[in-house]
Amino acid sequence: MRWGLPVVVIFLFLLFVFSINQVEKTELVSRKGQTFEKGVVTEIVQDNLQSDGSRLGEQVVMVKMLTGVRQGETIQTTSSAGYLFGAPCTVGMKVVVMQSVAGESTISSVYAQSREWVIYAFAALYLLILCLVGGRQGVKASAGLIFTFLCILFVYLPLVYRGWSPFWVSVLLCVFTTVVTLYLIGGPTRKTAVATLGTVAGVIIAGVAATAFSAASGISGWNVSDIESLLTLSYTNNVRVGGLLFSGLLISSLGAVMDVAMSIASAIGEVHAQNPALSAKELFRAGMRVGRDMMGTDSNTLILAFAGSNISMLVLDYAYNLPYQQIINSNNIGIAIMQGLSGSFGIVLSVPVTVLLAVVFYRRPTTPATETQPMPPSGLEG
Repeated sequence: MRWGLPVVVIFLFLLFVFSINQVEKTELVSRKGQTFEKGVVTEIVQDNLQSDGSRLGEQVVMVKMLTGVRQGETIQTTSSAGYLFGAPCTVGMKVVVMQSVAGESTISSVYAQSREWVIYAFAALYLLILCLVGGRQGVKASAGLIFTFLCILFVYLPLVYRGWSPFWVSVLLCVFTTVVTLYLIGGPTRKTAVATLGTVAGVIIAGVAATAFSAASGISGWNVSDIESLLTLSYTNNVRVGGLLFSGLLISSLGAVMDVAMSIASAIGEVHAQNPALSAKELFRAGMRVGRDMMGTDSNTLILAFAGSNISMLVLDYAYNLPYQQIINSNNIGIAIMQGLSGSFGIVLSVPVTVLLAVVFYRRPTTPATETQPMPPSGLEG
């Protein structure tokens, strides 16, 4: 019966995931007859390489189709010189061809270089290194990472698409994935319980900080750059677009907060194991010393992460020499600052919360009966 409850929980979870993914998506763009197929370049009929090394216009290439209705055939197609679409084709390069087939006629163009195998290879290499370096814990961490990724794809996205609140779905996702991930790493221990509660508290603090910043600054989820496309989802599927910004912030801060909470819970557990006689106050002080050292580096984690993700925008603002008042009051800058600071609030404030929880869980008060219990006879008396 040891595995009875986990098996039932897993079965119910899989049933839930299956049911929420039975959704018929509203067609936003007509793609009738259009497919994306794999192919390999066999010949460059006309190149677009200029004398200065740049490319202008289109390449005309021959591509042997590897999938689709034209599989096995060699077709002539074009590849544009754009940075977003097309590819600088060479003989032997694997590409993805966007094609529309109507009878014997085919309209096609090279969409991009095929990089599917690169993504899978690097992901597999990362998981392999994680397992080799981390050993058994690395395997558990890999399982937790894969589980979290699958939850985002098959739980978060379907629920948000169905009209659920993105904010509360992300809270549910953070709680659930935290419990599973930390349980895999730490097992059913007090350390796991402390780290889980500390992580959930830190993520909620980040959400509260973002909400307060939004109310004070007037920035909302409707101020994002791709709002025009998102409005279509709001009209057609009742997707709650306004909550996506804060939902993404919670998910972004989850990993960093989890790292802090688990590290503190583990450190305090080790301190308590080495010296169980420490009082609650002494254990709290020891935990805060560990936590303050972590704040020195982790407080920058999310700020630098969001700054790095917006570096192109910052370079453009610098190059155009925009006025300070325009930059500091722009929606894009405000959103980046809100995300970085709110996430960092969650990281920093999760430290005292996790330390306090660790003291409560690890430090068990001595009962009076134990204190007054007489020593057993030594055998030399009488």
